[in-house]
Amino acid sequence: METLAQPITQFAQLDPEGSYTYADYLTWKFDEFVELIRGKVLRKMAGPSIQHQEVSQRLEYRIMTFLLQNAPRSGCKMFHAPCDVRLTRSTGDGDARVKTVVQPDIFVVCDPTKIDQRGCLGAPDWIVEILSPGNLSHDTRTKFDLYEENGVREYWILDPGLKAVVAYALAATGRYELAAEYAAPGPMPVAAVPGLVLEWADVFADL
Repeated sequence: METLAQPITQFAQLDPEGSYTYADYLTWKFDEFVELIRGKVLRKMAGPSIQHQEVSQRLEYRIMTFLLQNAPRSGCKMFHAPCDVRLTRSTGDGDARVKTVVQPDIFVVCDPTKIDQRGCLGAPDWIVEILSPGNLSHDTRTKFDLYEENGVREYWILDPGLKAVVAYALAATGRYELAAEYAAPGPMPVAAVPGLVLEWADVFADL
């Protein structure tokens, strides 16, 4: 008689050295949020700080306001964590092939064919990651490389503590180039979303 596989209900049941796919990810039944990085499971850190939450809310409000006012023209939509982004450039799509699933803090997709009921399949146009003490290396190195490799057009790394934003844009070479750094009051245009200009003070004032 065939023995049924034990359901995965706790993070501890996963093999830290194992290699997993999105098909595996969909079967897990625990409440923790995890990401898959080239088949390896990454456990999410502790919940975001109050600063992280405030900055995220301010950004989301202003992005959403712009997109609602300009939806017919831009065709772009904003999403925020937890929402799965399946990156497929190195593996192709198909649940059993996808080995990278991330949950960016904020992302914008301007190609409606990439959106389905499970999230985003393929690279968003713009991703914002907000730094927390436990995710510095993950966002500035691991995710930087992933987003570059998969063709995310624009990547912002936002530091609430320093009240600063570093923006990278994908060059014709397929590599990220430093596009701008913002650490004082002034406009912060988003090249991947034409017409969207955020104000530094709207994001960081009074933090």
